[in-house]
Amino acid sequence: MSIPKCLLHVAALIGCLMLLSCAHAQTESQLKMTTQTPPGIAMPDTLETRLGTLRFFDGFPDDASVEKLYDNLDFQRAVQAYLLGLAPVNQLANRKGMLEVGPVNTTVPIFETMMNARSIFLTPNNNTPYTWFWLDLRSGPLVLEVPPKVLGLIDDMWYQFVTDLGMVGPDKGAGGKYLLLPPGYQGQIPPGYFVVKCATNSIWAAWRTFLENGDPKPGVDRVKKFTRIYPLSQAGNPPTLNFVDVSGRDFCTVGPAGYPFWEYLNQVVQEEPTESVSPVTLGFWASIGIEKGKPFAPDARMKRILTEAAEVGDATARAMTYRMRLKEAYFYPDSAWRSGFLGGYEFTNQGALILDAHASFFFYATGVTPAMDSRTVGEGSQYMAAFVDSKGNPLDGGRNYKLRLPPNIPVANFWSVILYDNQTRSMLQTDQHWPAVSSQTKGLQVNPDTSVDIYFGPRAPAGKESNWVQTIPGKGWNTLLRLYGPLQPWFDKTWRPGEIELVN
Repeated sequence: MSIPKCLLHVAALIGCLMLLSCAHAQTESQLKMTTQTPPGIAMPDTLETRLGTLRFFDGFPDDASVEKLYDNLDFQRAVQAYLLGLAPVNQLANRKGMLEVGPVNTTVPIFETMMNARSIFLTPNNNTPYTWFWLDLRSGPLVLEVPPKVLGLIDDMWYQFVTDLGMVGPDKGAGGKYLLLPPGYQGQIPPGYFVVKCATNSIWAAWRTFLENGDPKPGVDRVKKFTRIYPLSQAGNPPTLNFVDVSGRDFCTVGPAGYPFWEYLNQVVQEEPTESVSPVTLGFWASIGIEKGKPFAPDARMKRILTEAAEVGDATARAMTYRMRLKEAYFYPDSAWRSGFLGGYEFTNQGALILDAHASFFFYATGVTPAMDSRTVGEGSQYMAAFVDSKGNPLDGGRNYKLRLPPNIPVANFWSVILYDNQTRSMLQTDQHWPAVSSQTKGLQVNPDTSVDIYFGPRAPAGKESNWVQTIPGKGWNTLLRLYGPLQPWFDKTWRPGEIELVN
């Protein structure tokens, strides 16, 4: 039988290729500097990944793979840049909202009858009147005269803690004059002031006064009488301040998600000194085009990536907050109650930033100060957040729940339970003026053993209206339990709040 010529040609070609392969192998084995490459160094010609198939020629990626890899790198860096940018973006939104009331240094917004649910703020409370304002140091040192009997703080535009004011500040609640120095100030510092060096020119100051016999007015009156803000150069003739009652005002101080997030972040980077921001954080922002002194002008490809990254960043922050995976964040085993201050007010552990805790806090809350996580019995405050019920299910505004606070609630001052909207992280907007129950609630029903039962649902249980917080069918919610002046049973965990139980 004769063999077709075409098959003979194929056989000859295969033979040649085998000879060439053997020759190449022989040549390679004969190279004087050849050594064995350890496993894990060489890249295969194809690699199956979540990005799809990546292709290489002897370790060199082809053009399609390079494009996929850079798109992925830019997206990853943008998501991390988003999470690291939550703090300054929400500070800028805070400033924008408050400056609707009036200009810096001359306007003092004050919630004379406490904040209610009409104002969109990150997890505020309705227990105390806030004084909440912005200062600008671009014209030089500024004097802030703090009234007596307040509890407050200053944070900068990066949401870094600057100083406490009032009871836990250097004036110890007696009031006093604080001299606020702008970044890099080298001038003379006169005596008689509590000197505060600021890392940014724009700073946020806030304090709260307390009810006296259930009345907010005495504390508010002291704020109006003793608060002064003026340039150091005008110490002899301070200008008159404009106090504005913003109780019930419909305005927003919460930062946007989506592409506008990057425009907010770029504004802060361009306006403020960045020396106090970590190089790694600045590196993430620079990698996506936000860099001091340079225009932020992403091309169509990068704008598309940034838009998606902002959406994924927002979704990630919600996962971190509502389904926190760090077990050490929870106060008790098998409990929904968790701390917002994992790693303290700086969110660090052995010098390392706890990334999930940092992003979660600035997505959810306002203000950082050591006083918010004080470990001193009878002083400061403690905060417990719950985002799910006792079975680990999301809290549903169409269902009924019950929370029991056991006997002898361990507070020197007062406690409160406030409901927040999962979307805005602001007070839940319902028919109730305040979506809350607290030890200050008029008509609060306390059980004979001093325990307190609190109810959540669309309708109040009969006879329990004073202990009920309204919720909305089709809308989720979460809650913060606050203890002001926590006592030893809280710290040693001999007292523990109940879980939020579904009531059929």
